[in-house]
Amino acid sequence: MNGSAEGATGEVRLVAWVHGHVQGVGFRWWTRSRALEQGLTGYAANKPDGRVHVVAEGTEDACRALLAALRGGDTPGHVDLVVETFEPARGGLTGFVER
Repeated sequence: MNGSAEGATGEVRLVAWVHGHVQGVGFRWWTRSRALEQGLTGYAANKPDGRVHVVAEGTEDACRALLAALRGGDTPGHVDLVVETFEPARGGLTGFVER
């Protein structure tokens, strides 16, 4: 589901799959730094197929700012494609970690 998914808490969950040369280049660390700047909680995880899975919760504006950064061209490595969905926030995340 794309578009607004703002829940009762005023927060959303961004789920993004980042395709490209994004492993072994500091991409998860960079993503964590951008997420923390936006006050988001969640994680960035390497997947066996070479993608990075990003899950972030916070305000919709903050999540969209992170999404824009992921697509912005200033990332480590090279991003070919970002596929995202917005969902209602679920909670249960603490800090922003690399997995």
